[in-house]
Amino acid sequence: MLIPMSRIVGFGGNIIRRKFQHGSIFLSRSVSVIPDLPESHEILRKTCRDFAEAELAPNAWKCDKEHLYPEDQVKKMGDLGLMGITVPEEYGGAGLDYLAYAIAMEEISRGCASAGVVLSAHNSLYLGPVKGFGTKEQKGDFLTNFTSGSKIGCFALSEPGNGSDAGAASTTAKDTGNSYIVNGTKAWITNGVESEAAVVFATTNKSLKHKGISAFVFRKPVKGLSLGKKEDKLGIRGSSTCNLIFEDCELPKESLLGSPGMGFKIAMKTLDDGRIGIAGQALGIAQASLDCAINYARTRTAFGASILKLQSIQQKIADMATRINAARLLTYQAAVLKDSERPYTKVMFK
Repeated sequence: MLIPMSRIVGFGGNIIRRKFQHGSIFLSRSVSVIPDLPESHEILRKTCRDFAEAELAPNAWKCDKEHLYPEDQVKKMGDLGLMGITVPEEYGGAGLDYLAYAIAMEEISRGCASAGVVLSAHNSLYLGPVKGFGTKEQKGDFLTNFTSGSKIGCFALSEPGNGSDAGAASTTAKDTGNSYIVNGTKAWITNGVESEAAVVFATTNKSLKHKGISAFVFRKPVKGLSLGKKEDKLGIRGSSTCNLIFEDCELPKESLLGSPGMGFKIAMKTLDDGRIGIAGQALGIAQASLDCAINYARTRTAFGASILKLQSIQQKIADMATRINAARLLTYQAAVLKDSERPYTKVMFK
C-alpha cells in the first residue's frame, strides 16, 4: 500500500516541514561524503519506489514499444506531489528540496525511463524558469495549474541549425508595441505533443547577440504555432519529441518571462538546475540495468551452475555497482550544494 503524499509533503499538515527541520543537521554537514539520508527523504524514496514498481515498471515496455504517453501514471505522479516537487506550496507544489527531487527522479526512472523524462522536463525545464523568473501573475497561472499532473509544460530552446546553443537563436520575436510576433522553428522538444504550455526562447534584438534573446511563457495551442512530426527515437519513446513551428505567432506582452534580453541568462540557469534531474534520471536507468544484469546472471546457467558464481561476472557486476554508487554520491552532493545555495555546477561535470 502506498503512503499518501499528503502525509509526507505537508499538503495536509506540517509533517514534512518538521522532518526536514530535524534533518537540517545533515544538510549542514560536509557534502563530500553523504553517509545517510534524513528520514523524510527515505520515506520519499520508498514511496516513489513502491509506486514505480506497482504502476510504472509493468507498463514501461508497452509505453516504449508503442510510443504511448503514460497519461494515467503522470496524473498519479501528480497525486504524489511529484509534478511540482520543488514548487512552493503556495503555488500548489510540494515545496521540497533538490535532494528530494534527485531521489524521486532516480526511483521513477528506475521504473520507467519515459515517465522519468516527462517528470524531469516538466519540473526542471518548464516549472523551473517560471518559478525563478516569473511574475506573481505568471506563477499563479503557469505554476498553480501545472502541478497536479493533469497538465504538463515544455521548454523550447534547441533549433535545427543551432542545437542547444542559447546564444545563436534564429527564432525571432518582433515587438509590435502591443504584442510579440514569433517566427522560427524549435527542434527536439520534449513533451512537445502533450504539453499545454511552453517556455520559448527567441531573439528580440539581433544586434545585441546573446544579450538580445528573450524568454516567453504561454499556453498551447495558440494561433500560428504548429507541431512537427513525432520523432521515432531509439528509446524513451513514451515521451514525445517534436518540432514547434512558429509562423507569425502572436503572443501578448504578458508572455515575456523576465526582462527583455534575459533569455540567455534564464536558459543557462535552467539548464544548470536541470542537470541534477537528468543525473537522477540516468541513475535510475543505470540501477534498473544493474538489477536486470544481476537477475540474468543469477538465472542463467553454464556448465551446470549459475554464471553469477563466476569470478569474471562478479567483477563486472561489482564494477557496475561501484560506478553507480559513485555517480549517486556526486548527484547527491550537487543537490545538497544547490539546496545550501553554494556552487554546484562543476560537480555535475564530474
